[in-house]
Amino acid sequence: MSAPTRTLPDSLRADVLTLWHYHDLGHELRGADVGIGLGSHDLGVATHTAELFHRGVFPLLVFTGANAPTTVERFPRGEAVHYREHALELGVPDDAILVEPSARNTGDNIDLSRDLLAERGIAVRSAVLVCKPYQQRRAYATARKRWPGVEFRCASLPLSLDAYIESIGDADRVIDMLVGDTQRITEYARRGFAIAQHVPDDVSRACERLVSAGFTSRLVR
Repeated sequence: MSAPTRTLPDSLRADVLTLWHYHDLGHELRGADVGIGLGSHDLGVATHTAELFHRGVFPLLVFTGANAPTTVERFPRGEAVHYREHALELGVPDDAILVEPSARNTGDNIDLSRDLLAERGIAVRSAVLVCKPYQQRRAYATARKRWPGVEFRCASLPLSLDAYIESIGDADRVIDMLVGDTQRITEYARRGFAIAQHVPDDVSRACERLVSAGFTSRLVR
């Protein structure tokens, strides 16, 4: 197996940046009832959730996620469990963390977090979804569809595209994920999983070129 490409090729940079900026919602954060850290391969999600807790953005956080084929080796006890352990290492008190260990997709993340909070009698009027940078738009659209009546904002560890690729260590994987999430914006709205969102022409064209270049592993078939 060849080593992963650790830097973004110049020939792809413009199209990848187009998708990167599209998925960054640029939400201005304000106080919320809860922060929900969406499980993934990216431990930076837990890092940023802890940072926002310490900044006083929310008093309570939920980590949600079981495992996926891309995370089971790194987080063998489950994404949410490892996120919690990382947040504890960063000084978040145990009684401020709830763990939802069963979600296997973004819809589950929202549904099961909502159910967990309801079971604890915790009223939620506002929430911050903390996720990978390229997951913001899809997470927001999913939450708006599946948990109406709550004001959602999204946040991610503030990294440039190049810094994010360096943190993951695999440019091809990041591009595949960006292409897959861009396709899901339209496809998941069509299937009723998320609210519809506008996809500008330049985003569609950039995504098509990257698909033609072979970045197809995360496409919905």
